[in-house]
Amino acid sequence: MMINKLTLSAFSISTLLLLSACSGDNNTADESATMDEPTETSTVVEEASVADPETMTPEPVVEAEPMVEVEAEPVKVAMTEETEQETAAEPEVLAADAGAKLYESNCKVCHEAGLLDAPKYGDKAAWAPRLAKGIETLHMHSAKGFNKMPAQATDKISEAEVYAAVDYMVEAVQ
Repeated sequence: MMINKLTLSAFSISTLLLLSACSGDNNTADESATMDEPTETSTVVEEASVADPETMTPEPVVEAEPMVEVEAEPVKVAMTEETEQETAAEPEVLAADAGAKLYESNCKVCHEAGLLDAPKYGDKAAWAPRLAKGIETLHMHSAKGFNKMPAQATDKISEAEVYAAVDYMVEAVQ
């Protein structure tokens, strides 16, 4: 995602520089050279041939070709919040043990020892106030970060995987 933004920025800056270089006033040298030289103007008048109106034939009327629609190539666009939400609406298919695996590899570090005020795995009393806010809030806080907990959804871990890990921990206290 960051590379796409950098590429888009670099492309935009290059385009702006190119446009500003092309739109410079390059006519000053030509104008000064032509102002010093005397100019002569001459007018050429051609005689119009007069045709007999009776022998004139009307020119055929040519109809224009119908316009053909051309399908444009798709353009890659940086992800906006709307497109990210649309993409997030499609459920990601995860393995049945995806939550347990992520817990063991990442979440366990804090949730086993209670570091940074993390509720310990299996501690119903510690999880009760968090569960009172609802599972959607727990999902959002774990993915985006909340208080001392940093965001867990990264370029290597999807939101769906984080949600699975939260669900795994919540199952232990219900």
